[in-house]
Amino acid sequence: MSKAEQRDQMQNGAGFIAALDQSGGSTPKALALYGVDASEYGSEQEMFDEIQKMRARIILADGFTKEKIIGAILFERTLHEMIEGKGVADYLWQEKGIVPFLKIDKGLADQENGVQMMKPIPGLGDTLAKYPSVFGTKERSVIHEANAEGIAAVVAQQFDVAQEVIAAGMVPIVEPEVNIHSETKSEAEEMLKAELLKHLDTLEDGQNVMLKLTIPTEPNLYDTLADHPRVLRVVALSGGYSTDDACDKLAKNGKMIASFSRALTEGLSKQQSDAEFDAALKANIDKIHTASA
Repeated sequence: MSKAEQRDQMQNGAGFIAALDQSGGSTPKALALYGVDASEYGSEQEMFDEIQKMRARIILADGFTKEKIIGAILFERTLHEMIEGKGVADYLWQEKGIVPFLKIDKGLADQENGVQMMKPIPGLGDTLAKYPSVFGTKERSVIHEANAEGIAAVVAQQFDVAQEVIAAGMVPIVEPEVNIHSETKSEAEEMLKAELLKHLDTLEDGQNVMLKLTIPTEPNLYDTLADHPRVLRVVALSGGYSTDDACDKLAKNGKMIASFSRALTEGLSKQQSDAEFDAALKANIDKIHTASA
């Protein structure tokens, strides 16, 4: 199947994106929620082995299908793992019909001007060239308060990285997350929307992006972004909300679909039987799919 088919699925597919991209910083917490205590792994490699088992279990589950999940975001180490004899990205697309994305950011810099920019991403062009079967990327920064200078800097950095991704023939998911606990969340979102529109208007035909944004305080605030000709899709992050809260808030936004991580895996446990695990995952998938639709 071609990149054109993948693009059509991302632009028009009825479903959501599974965020399976926990990296070094977020893996211990994700494993703890999954019922794997830190005492059960003695090294970073053993930790990543545990999270890979969890990801493989999710991907192999009967409910993890293209009918409800149109894409999946992966951590780079995951791309070197195998599921049933195939690389994870190839397995997702060839066996499941789910479009693979790669998380490329290297974490967050210290807070300044109310935001956390991305740390530098050295050798990005070389990294992207290694993964021809990956459709796009995801890169995250965080906005903590309505600081115009900080928000402008975050968005400018995001679009600088996006240009490099586009040049490599991929579609970037631009992710300037607004902290759900920010006391100026709604004002920050208005500022963010204006900055995003300014940068989207500089893109040329064929230079397309996706946007991954915190569910806005004002429902449908981001409809203008979703309608922009350079935007394939606007997706929502769960941002620390529970699955039910995230789904309730998302359902009020007609032009956003989910790209949930923690809300997708809520209630899953290593100790569950396969039947219990599949049932719990399917319940989350159904909830998130309904909210996205």
